[in-house]
Amino acid sequence: MKRLFLLAAAVAFVATPAFAQDTITIGFTDSQTGPLNVDSLGQQRGYEYWRDEVNAAGGIKVGDKRYKVKFVSYDDQSVGGRVQQLYTRLVTQDKADFLFSPYSSGLTAPATVISEQYGKIMIDSGGAEEKPFETGNKYLFMVITSASHYLSGAVDALKQKDPNAKLALVYSDDPFSKAVLAAAAQQAKAAGLQIVMNESYSPSTTDFGPVVNKIVSSNADAFLGGGHYSDGATLARQMHDQRANMKWMSILVAPSDDKFAELGPAALGVTVPSQWELQVNYKPQFGPTTAQFAKAFQEKFHAKADYHTASGYTVGVVLQHAIEQAGSIDTDKVAAALNAMDITTFFGRIKFATDANHHGLQVAHQMVLAQWQMINGKLGRQVVWPPEAKSADLLYPIPAATQ
Repeated sequence: MKRLFLLAAAVAFVATPAFAQDTITIGFTDSQTGPLNVDSLGQQRGYEYWRDEVNAAGGIKVGDKRYKVKFVSYDDQSVGGRVQQLYTRLVTQDKADFLFSPYSSGLTAPATVISEQYGKIMIDSGGAEEKPFETGNKYLFMVITSASHYLSGAVDALKQKDPNAKLALVYSDDPFSKAVLAAAAQQAKAAGLQIVMNESYSPSTTDFGPVVNKIVSSNADAFLGGGHYSDGATLARQMHDQRANMKWMSILVAPSDDKFAELGPAALGVTVPSQWELQVNYKPQFGPTTAQFAKAFQEKFHAKADYHTASGYTVGVVLQHAIEQAGSIDTDKVAAALNAMDITTFFGRIKFATDANHHGLQVAHQMVLAQWQMINGKLGRQVVWPPEAKSADLLYPIPAATQ
């Protein structure tokens, strides 16, 4: 995809006439390269779509002024060690007024150190881990459901279908995945489900043969785990190839991408906790409807919107709404508007914790569980949980012939 951002020195020193005055600069890093590049691209496209839409409408209205939005971004290469340096540059050299998060908890956590150090608001759609929200940060706000609730729906649905299920929890050794599965393990035990395997693997793993053998040997019939796109998709394919014959599979992140359909039979029946799906339909108080967002996104990028793009776009919508409510771009006034926010967008309800021990943590948005099923002869995702949001019945168990 052709980059829509001006990078490095070009960003710092070149301004087009359209941005000569009354401009809000928003800085962030994205993973143009490295193992997080697939998921990061979706988030980045969501950012871009919001920016282009706002600017086409004349900018963000602040009192009797309108501010155009300019982005400054750098490639973090999916490496946490680069993030603090780059976010420092965004604040001190590029003079960013506001910050968006990078993709993944592992990259977002070091970025928040810089945003707080310099007193800059950061809206987070890429990092679901709770720890940065437990350190007294005042300017960090999360629009997505936090990691400890990612697999809550999967555990609830599995308990309803098979209270005697034996679980294998196998996940990437990264902050996000570990936080999700630690919470899932507690929830599974509370639900009376039996955990027969619980271990992590290196994020760089490409051969899951030995891992799949251990899963089979554990006599598990249900699987929860994964991490990000590359490892999750590879794990799903190799479990299928080695005929692990799971009755249930919930994999983080990877099955939420349309590319997952390329796995063919290995994708069928796999479930994924999702921040948002095309079938979810909330009546927004601010911003577009799901149908409007999906249609415009498809026309712009020639790709279906997924939850990474939706959450990336929502970051912009939330910041825009806070600025307009504050009637100012002053950091403390915008932060106060964010603290008071309780709105519903097409992405769902958005409200932030305001207590000192969890400040900025998302407390209202709810996830859904999606499953890959055959739809008119083609693989596609259906919402299967919770019951009030489902677009199709849950396929359980996964047919053995597909494994």
